[in-house]
Amino acid sequence: MAKAEMGHDHAHSYEAPTKLTRNQSMVFSALREQEKPLTAYAILDRLRGDGLRAPLQIYRALDKLMEKGLVHRLESLNAFVACQHEACSGHSTVAFAICENCGLVDEIEDEAVNREIERVSRERGFLPTRATVELKGLCAECR
Repeated sequence: MAKAEMGHDHAHSYEAPTKLTRNQSMVFSALREQEKPLTAYAILDRLRGDGLRAPLQIYRALDKLMEKGLVHRLESLNAFVACQHEACSGHSTVAFAICENCGLVDEIEDEAVNREIERVSRERGFLPTRATVELKGLCAECR
């Protein structure tokens, strides 16, 4: 079984792609600077001073960033995080460990999880278009 990657450097060591619009770049940077997920409105509040004024600007940028595999939406929190892996667009399954105390989110990459979800889906004749797993609990610091 493949070992899960956890405890990432939340500074996101890779650089944003150069083919981002100004708004996409600002939204991506705002998310990369955070260890915790941000809602679209929290992103807007952070970027008002940079000329972004409407929620639609944020949502459009987030949609494109998600298409590019640079940002993930945490369904249970209705919030967004920057991908912690440079080649994330290749993941078939994205998993997150979400601390219910401090709000820290850690992206987990584990090929065994991918294979198991694919196997279970195949057995049921189901073809998933995407898979997101959100584990909630306490991080090492909060336990």
